[in-house]
Amino acid sequence: MAFDKDAIISQLKDASITDLNDLVKAIEDEFDVSAAAPVAAGGAAGGDGAAKSTFDVELTSGGAGKIKVIKEIKNITGLGLKESKAMVDEAPSIVKEGLSEDEANDIKEKLEAQGATVTLK
Repeated sequence: MAFDKDAIISQLKDASITDLNDLVKAIEDEFDVSAAAPVAAGGAAGGDGAAKSTFDVELTSGGAGKIKVIKEIKNITGLGLKESKAMVDEAPSIVKEGLSEDEANDIKEKLEAQGATVTLK
């Protein structure tokens, strides 16, 4: 069986976000890799070598579970529903600034559990 790159790309174009998310998880499990690792490594490598003491949590994308992400943003920030929705709709947007690494990672985990894409800056 020959590897048909064009057929795979064609199938990916027709796939839903949920299907693509499932595909990424299956590839991560099958090959014991993480799709998030290159992004995190690239962000850490861009520093000036000094350890960073404060972090900003940036919502990159609301993902497929947009309503759940809006609710989580509301819980994290204390904003109203309208403002939380606007933050998700206008992504990329900063959720919180000047946090410790533990706080920033905690918020990142909560949002990613709801399907969002988050980066720490």
